[in-house]
Amino acid sequence: MLDLDTVYREEGALVYKYLCTLCHDEQLAEELTQETFYQALRSCDRFDGSCKVSTWLCQIAKHLWYRELERRRKHAEPLAEDIPAVDPTAEEQLQCRETVVELFRRAHDLSAEAREVFLLRLAGELSFREIGEIFGRSENWARVTYYRAKQKVTEGWEKP
Repeated sequence: MLDLDTVYREEGALVYKYLCTLCHDEQLAEELTQETFYQALRSCDRFDGSCKVSTWLCQIAKHLWYRELERRRKHAEPLAEDIPAVDPTAEEQLQCRETVVELFRRAHDLSAEAREVFLLRLAGELSFREIGEIFGRSENWARVTYYRAKQKVTEGWEKP
């Protein structure tokens, strides 16, 4: 059984710093650190020692941060009727169209595998997990492949 008082003294600063790097808000990081140790207390009997205590605590902290992001996303979305409708001008539509054509032209120059990952992510709006499943690979592989493809596509791209 873990002595969480000792663990808090030894790992509390690490978890706090980790959360600060995620959320860039000291007050929120402090709250999430407290919640992390509360959750650790509730589930300390499930800690099997297969990883370091600090790793386990950071995993709890990360999941709490993701939950906070999801909560914020759900509460921050304005209703469609609250957003004023603004029609783009013909010039803006043409510029957007040209940008899309250029994007697909550059994507065409990628390897077949990278191009498919890139297009599944952008056009198909699939998650990295779903893309990894399609290829029989890991979610991390899909992330790395997409990132590298994006780097190649945007290489030398003029910013407006």
